[in-house]
Formats: sequence, C-alpha cells, structure tokens
Amino acid sequence: MASVLETLCGQAYGARQYHMMGIYLQRSWLILLFFAALLSPIYAFSQQLLAALGQPPELARDAGLASTCLLPTLFVYAIILPTVTFLQCQLKNRVTAVAATVVFLVHVAATWLLVRRLGLAVLGATMAYNLSWVVYAALQVAYAVGGGCPETWTGFSASAFALADLKEFVKLSASSGVMVCLENWYYRTLIFLTGYMKDAEVAVDALSICMSLSSLEMMVQLGFLAGTGVRVANELGAGNGQGARFAMFVSTMTSSLISLFFSLLTLIFHNKLALIFTSSEAVIHAVDDISVLLAFTILLNGVQPVLSAVAVGSGWQELVAYVNITCYYLIGLPFGCLLGWGFHYGIFGIWVGMIGGTTIQTLILAWITLRCDWNEEALKASKRLRQWSNIM
Repeated sequence: MASVLETLCGQAYGARQYHMMGIYLQRSWLILLFFAALLSPIYAFSQQLLAALGQPPELARDAGLASTCLLPTLFVYAIILPTVTFLQCQLKNRVTAVAATVVFLVHVAATWLLVRRLGLAVLGATMAYNLSWVVYAALQVAYAVGGGCPETWTGFSASAFALADLKEFVKLSASSGVMVCLENWYYRTLIFLTGYMKDAEVAVDALSICMSLSSLEMMVQLGFLAGTGVRVANELGAGNGQGARFAMFVSTMTSSLISLFFSLLTLIFHNKLALIFTSSEAVIHAVDDISVLLAFTILLNGVQPVLSAVAVGSGWQELVAYVNITCYYLIGLPFGCLLGWGFHYGIFGIWVGMIGGTTIQTLILAWITLRCDWNEEALKASKRLRQWSNIM
C-alpha cells in the first residue's frame, strides 16, 4: 500500500509541490499502521491456519514460530516503507544506501551471534531480522523528520489526519496494495502448494533455494523498479511525457541485459546452485531439475518489475490489479495446478504454469506501455496533483 507514494510523492516532487509530500507520508503511516493491526492475527495464528489448510505439522509449526516472531516487523514495515519511498522520490537514494550498508553489518553480526553462536536456529534468525529492520527504520525516519528534508517535511500536520479526506487516499492505497500483493503472493503460492506434494520436505527445500536465488538477483531489478517508478512519476509531474517514456525505455533495456547475464550464469552452473545452501544430495538434484525454470524466471524478472514500476509511476495501479488477477490467478495458477497434479509433473508443472501467467502479464503490460500516449499521461498527472492539492 505504500507504493501509492511513488505516484503521489513522485509526481508532487516533479511538479515542485514539496509541501504536499510530508502530508502524504503522514497519511500513509496512519493507514499502514491501521492495516498492520488488522493483519496481525494472521501472523499470530499462522500455525493453526496452516494446519487447518492441511500443511504438514512440522512445516506448520516452524512457519508458525517464524511468523509469530516476525510480528513486530509488520508494524516496522508500516513505518519504513513509506519513509523509503518518501526519500527516493526526492532522489535521496544515498541516504537509503548508507542506512542499508550499516544495517547489513548489524544483520550479519546479529545473525551470527543468535543463530551460530547461541544456537537459536529459526528463532534467532527472526530476532536478527526484527532487529535489522528496527535499526533501518530508525535511521531513515531520523533523517527524514530530523532536518534532512527541510522542504518536504515541515512537521506533523492536522490536515494529514482529517478523517473526511482519508477515504480517497485509502482507495488509492488499496489499489496499490492489491497490485503489489497479487504479484508478491503469486510465487509465494508456489511454495505453499509445494507443501502438498509427495516428498514435501525436499520439494519445499529445493523451491525455497530457487526462490532465494531468484530473490537475490531480484534485488537488482527492485533497484530498477524503485528508480523507474520515481523517475517516471517525476517526469510526469513536471509535465514531461517524453522524458517519462525515455526513462521507461532505458530502464527496461538495461534491466533486461542484466537479467540475461544472470540467467546464463544459472544455466552454466545449474548443478552447483544448491551447494551454496545445502549438502543434501536429494535437494541438490531437485534444484538441478528445475534450474531451467529458475533461469527463465530470472529472465522475466528483467522486464516485469520495470513495467510494474512504470505503472506505479503513472498511477495505473487499478488497471494493473485487474491484469494481475486475470493472468496470475485465473490463468497461471489453475494451469500450474493442472500440470502439477492433473498431468503429474509435480513441482516442475506448477512452476511452468505460473511462469506462463507471468509471461502473459508481462506481454500485456508491454502492450499497454507501448500504446501509451505519454503527453496525455502528463496532463492526467497535473490534473491529479491539482485535485489532491485542493483536498489537502
């Protein structure tokens, strides 16, 4: 839901309406903290929920322990995600980078101490994770409200908390949240479904390794996602539609070439990928069997996140949410289940189906983006900013 700030703050910064950005940030904090409270029972009772859904008792217990321990981070997310976007929209990426460097060192030290030294296993890992996010949030919030953003943060404002004006902001935040969640949940569903397969433990281990490798590579694309969304929003807010188009094109090409490189590395070292994580021969062979799918997923990661960033920067969240529902959950997921269970291809079939959904979604987003009239989008951005300026 915080991604709505990429649209509003990004376009406001491009239009030099700096005073509105602090109000957007405060309003996002309020809404996200409220929704974090609503979501907290899912974390607290995840073991019971997973068990009721038929997951194996051991998996449900371990996941339940991790989820319960991660509950504090849910509320930290509600603070840090809008703050990061607030800073990125002002091109203060160096602040985020410095904070991330400091927190990385804290995280490595805390993880070593709690997991390896004290032997707390999953509990220690989640404790280190919580600590890292708290430190990360504290550093960036201190910068944002402590004088680092004098033009965009002028203190807390009562207008940001006016109940009469929250309705439209909640609507925009919900559209952004639905769009992003449908994307993030899609491949998480793959891991969830794997828990129902034969030899679930090996399958989940192999898939988790592949998802971890994909996520590591995805960090590069998330950088492009953040940068592209902000740049497109800045250009549209400034009334420069062609500048937004050029930013989209450069980001997509650069991100695609980087993903192609990592995809080739995955194919070259297909039988050695799992050695980073495990010495189990069964898991190593299982990862090798699906390494081609991992390579193709990495290749898609070069295009899909950038196009999603363009959608966020342009304010197309509601449209993309419908595209995601159709491609992911009406096409990809059923097709994956059909291949996995109906045709007995197992984890390979589930993943093929879900990649199919992602491919269709990427093609649709590419078609929408190529057909877009960027000058018209710039006019829409100006109209939106005038509307929100009157509300605030």
